Amino acid sequence: MKFDAYRETDRIIQFVRDYYKENNLKGAVLGISGGKDSGVVAGIMCKAIGAENVVGLTLPCHSREADRNDALLVAERFGFEMMNIDLTNVFDAFKEEAMKLGVFTADEVKNSDINLKPRLRMASVYYMAALMSAVKGGTYIVPGTSNACELYVGYFTKGGDSVYDIAPIYSLTVDEVIQVGEVLGVPEKVLYRTPDDGISGLSDEDKLGVKYEDIGKLIRGENIDEREREKIELLHHRARHKFNTPIYKYEK
Repeated sequence: MKFDAYRETDRIIQFVRDYYKENNLKGAVLGISGGKDSGVVAGIMCKAIGAENVVGLTLPCHSREADRNDALLVAERFGFEMMNIDLTNVFDAFKEEAMKLGVFTADEVKNSDINLKPRLRMASVYYMAALMSAVKGGTYIVPGTSNACELYVGYFTKGGDSVYDIAPIYSLTVDEVIQVGEVLGVPEKVLYRTPDDGISGLSDEDKLGVKYEDIGKLIRGENIDEREREKIELLHHRARHKFNTPIYKYEK
């Protein structure tokens, strides 16, 4: 069935409204990266619960100023409050303590450095959600901004952007996220920007070695090149540990 962006946008907004009503929630705090996923989720939340109940955070950490500028475009378009918490010094202090152990080389810590940033950001978002809950007298929760393509290949950080309270675009592929963004009116500069993590200097597709278009086709059951299918399925297989936590059950 052809994706109907207008219908799905309305259904997602209603899904969020229903959840907030059922659980007596008030607001949302989310990180705004300047990319399409957070831009679309911000738009959805504003439409669902009102821009006055949405707080966006820019959380730079050795980041590009352009990312924050693009994030501000999203806030201006949808009218929600933006706050900035610079995590650069926090990151540097953590790194300094870790390197004092004297057992790791600069090359060995590169991947840990990359993943530390989203983990610090998630801690910050939840800190602000708790703070806003206290200040506003109602519960603020954290929406997730991962899309179906990223999730399928495990392109997220455990304990970082994998942590959230509601997932508005969880089942949408990248092209579907863009279509919903067009319906919502997400700024074009944000919506059509080449996706990247803002950390490594590489695009998402460069890092993954596969194209989001092919991941989306595979998810929808469409035909793709067999070599690309194998690469995507290998990424999916390797990421299984991110979705399932083995639990030992004591038999009493």
